[in-house]
Amino acid sequence: MTSVCTTCGLPQELCVCEQIAKESQQIVVKLVKKKFGKNYTVIEGLQDINIKEIAKNLKNKLACGGTAKGGYIELQGNHLFKVQEYLVQMGFPAETIQIKER
Repeated sequence: MTSVCTTCGLPQELCVCEQIAKESQQIVVKLVKKKFGKNYTVIEGLQDINIKEIAKNLKNKLACGGTAKGGYIELQGNHLFKVQEYLVQMGFPAETIQIKER
């Protein structure tokens, strides 16, 4: 017997909750300067999604370090436009991703 999603009521194999959550996000990608003049790319606005998995995928694709904590993802280095490209490949709509440059 298959389990049923508590949010949408569909079987787990057919659950569309994460896809709906991806389409309803307002994602902000910005560059932050921290200690010793190091640049960090910060991705905010990801709710109701497994951000640790997204952070892991981004770190692998961008070959950088980083962390996922407090509802945001922090990547070492300046990856503003690459992050947008990879988020679109992961299924996030391009029009919901906002890039804030200095």
